[in-house]
Amino acid sequence: MFAELATAWEAARQSALREARGGERRRAEGAGRKPKLVFLDRLLVTLVHLRHQLPHVVLAELFEVDRSTVSAAIRRVRPLLAAAWPRSPGSPASGEPR
Repeated sequence: MFAELATAWEAARQSALREARGGERRRAEGAGRKPKLVFLDRLLVTLVHLRHQLPHVVLAELFEVDRSTVSAAIRRVRPLLAAAWPRSPGSPASGEPR
């Protein structure tokens, strides 16, 4: 699961960065601000939130980051999860009749 999502995450991230810059990178790779949560932590935060419905502030305390960092992580990872594993019609999670 991690490998599949990590590939999609990195591709989307690089595309967004390229678009925001207006072209290719100008600095050496590794330069700039380091993320507060690596992708694995973002995935864990999102899965724990979806499974246990913990508030973002509680997750922020557990992962020792700001609440806004948790909110951003969940907002960015949920679409990857939805795209990788869409709910099939008739499944209990979809809410549609079988």
